[in-house]
Amino acid sequence: MSRREDFRLITGQGRYSSDWNLPDQLHAVFLRADRAHAEIVRLDAGRALAHPGVKAVLTGDDARAAGFKSLPNVVTYTGKDGQALRKPYHPVLAMARVRYVGEPVAIVVAETAAIAEDARELIDIEYRDLPGVTGFDAAVAKGAPQLHEDVPGNLAFEYASGDAQAIAGAFARARYTSRLKVESQRLVGNALEPRACLVAYEPASGRYTFHIPLQGVGGMRGQIVQVTGLDKDKIQIVAQDVGGSFGVRGAAYPEYFAAMLAAKRLGRPVKWVATRSETFMSDFHGRTLSLTGELALDEDGKFLAIRFDNRADLGAYGATFGSFIATRNLSITAGGVYRIPAIYVRVRLAYSNTVPVSAYRGAGRPDIAFAIERLVDYTAHEHGFDPVELRRRNFVPREAMPYKTPNAGTYDSGDFEAVMDDALRRADWAGFPKRRAAARRAGKLRGIGIATYLEAGGGGAAPKDQVAVEFDARGNMTLHAVTQSSGQGHETVFPQIVADALGIDAASIRFEPVPRAPDLIGSGTGGSRGVLGTGSAFRVLGQRLIELARPHAAALLKVPESTLRYGKGKFHADHRSIGFVELARKLAGSKPHPLNTVAEGTFGTTYPNGCHVGEVEIDPETGAASIERYTAVDDLGTVVNPTIVEGQVHGGVVQGAGQVFGEQAVYDSVTGQLLTGSFMDYVMPRAGWLRRIEVHDHPVPTPTNALGAKGVGESGCSGSLPALVNATIDALRPLGITQLDMPFTPSKLWEAIQRARSGASRSSV
Repeated sequence: MSRREDFRLITGQGRYSSDWNLPDQLHAVFLRADRAHAEIVRLDAGRALAHPGVKAVLTGDDARAAGFKSLPNVVTYTGKDGQALRKPYHPVLAMARVRYVGEPVAIVVAETAAIAEDARELIDIEYRDLPGVTGFDAAVAKGAPQLHEDVPGNLAFEYASGDAQAIAGAFARARYTSRLKVESQRLVGNALEPRACLVAYEPASGRYTFHIPLQGVGGMRGQIVQVTGLDKDKIQIVAQDVGGSFGVRGAAYPEYFAAMLAAKRLGRPVKWVATRSETFMSDFHGRTLSLTGELALDEDGKFLAIRFDNRADLGAYGATFGSFIATRNLSITAGGVYRIPAIYVRVRLAYSNTVPVSAYRGAGRPDIAFAIERLVDYTAHEHGFDPVELRRRNFVPREAMPYKTPNAGTYDSGDFEAVMDDALRRADWAGFPKRRAAARRAGKLRGIGIATYLEAGGGGAAPKDQVAVEFDARGNMTLHAVTQSSGQGHETVFPQIVADALGIDAASIRFEPVPRAPDLIGSGTGGSRGVLGTGSAFRVLGQRLIELARPHAAALLKVPESTLRYGKGKFHADHRSIGFVELARKLAGSKPHPLNTVAEGTFGTTYPNGCHVGEVEIDPETGAASIERYTAVDDLGTVVNPTIVEGQVHGGVVQGAGQVFGEQAVYDSVTGQLLTGSFMDYVMPRAGWLRRIEVHDHPVPTPTNALGAKGVGESGCSGSLPALVNATIDALRPLGITQLDMPFTPSKLWEAIQRARSGASRSSV
């Protein structure tokens, strides 16, 4: 099936958060901190309030008076030696102190956005500047400025996973060891649609209606309830289209609560639409991880142990998912696709005067896959092993599935060696020396990189996934769920799943993109769980509909239920039959329709995996790098819609390429100012970056859900980061360069090449 939603979206008929409007609405803008760390000495909104058309200026004092709690954080487990996460109060609007450039200090509400912007300039605010810190190392240095009184040394958490004693023993008896430190730099999750919200309050019912971009109703409502203390039936969330999320839209942001406060106080809906500049300085950032890995091998190259000592910069506050990503998500797949007897992960987390860090595509999964695959590649070259054969020697074999890892989960299914062999063949790995020689004759450096990644999919806080169906007067079906599409194609895939289960054409089935009001439960789209979670529930729904329809079919055909067979979309009895769609139409006179129902299921974690091979060519005279070939072979379990899966892999690979070759959020280490605050300074990947890509499926269905699907959302990023970095280093290795941190901008590559050439010249004298 082609994507149903595309015609609406490409003809400008989409409805994003900023497209919603309500009668008599007001408009809001935010006064944001223009410095990284300071005390608020005085804030006088008198002139702003006197400006014609201004209705309110609200500050942290108003949020405190409303009783709002700290913004949420999902970590409830303990760390090393039983310590709890030190999570300071994360305010809706800054109170007494600002801790990063862009932190919201006040909300200005007026008849128009332009009036609110003018009034914002009239607010008199006086700060007393304080020294700040940017980055983990500066934050934990001796004598560093303290961000929060209740977090000594700015160290938020120390987490450990695995058996340290077993690790020590393995390294003691190892024949070979390697150590490599890699950086996964800070990124800005620039979705196509800037963040926005429209909040309305009904005094009679006490209900709030939110129009906001999100990934799922359940998670967003839960966060709003946690901060406000309201009952969940007082929170209604409405959204149709979301222009990209990648985890960034999964959190309830301070602006939503400020708009909520203003809407109640003023008795009118309040709307705010972010500028792109606000996206850079107020949307939660991603990555910001430093990972130091060590690998121990025996004399035959068998892996004995792997350990990581990681550092994470959380930004100024413990945002929703940041500390979870840096701990659980980094440790659960720390062994990758390899059978490693001992695994240990230690992570330290710190606060700094920067934008808080939360989920960004893959949420730690691409980072740990990158660290593992770089370490394996580095180890192979350091000790003289063939990188492909070293991987092959250490894969978890298919017959070992389900495979329990030493420190975390249980891999459900997979055939890692077969996936790699498939990728090597399709990428023409054997023919690379000829391509490298041709590049050399043209004066270019060419490298090839491989990555055999694995990531965990299907996590979520909800205890189960529920979906619903309603039939109209013509017997057509409308499907409902609490998951929210941000470009994944739900309107196409979910009807397809139900239609396949029923054996009918999907034309009579539609998925409602606006979340349904009743209390369905589900975990949204985070963690590649859209199809494996909600999709599996729709598979169960299709099967349930057959059983619900059976007695009605038997009555119409005047036969006992036990004699009915169902196949190819019809109930059969002897030589008579009735189709499911025809039956649904005949039953449409009853209200409610007798086939209206809810289905549910609890579906386990699964482990998508794959092998990606990239080829990179570098012009040594300019440092410009280009991706010449890219091959992705992924085990995503059962694939429902190959076209949509291919598109998701394309997008993930390009997103990974963006981090490898350009993207990086940079702060001035002295002032804490964001130096990359616009697209003039922050490189985004372009369509021309990836001209030749092949995407192939190598499915090994999982037994953990009703579809056998493993999910695709993170696969492109998880494979491309290590594959492209390994390819770039391979191109540079003839010059003696064995490690370089992302992003590989032309200037960084050129400088590295010049240093290497200069060193070679000196050594030859």
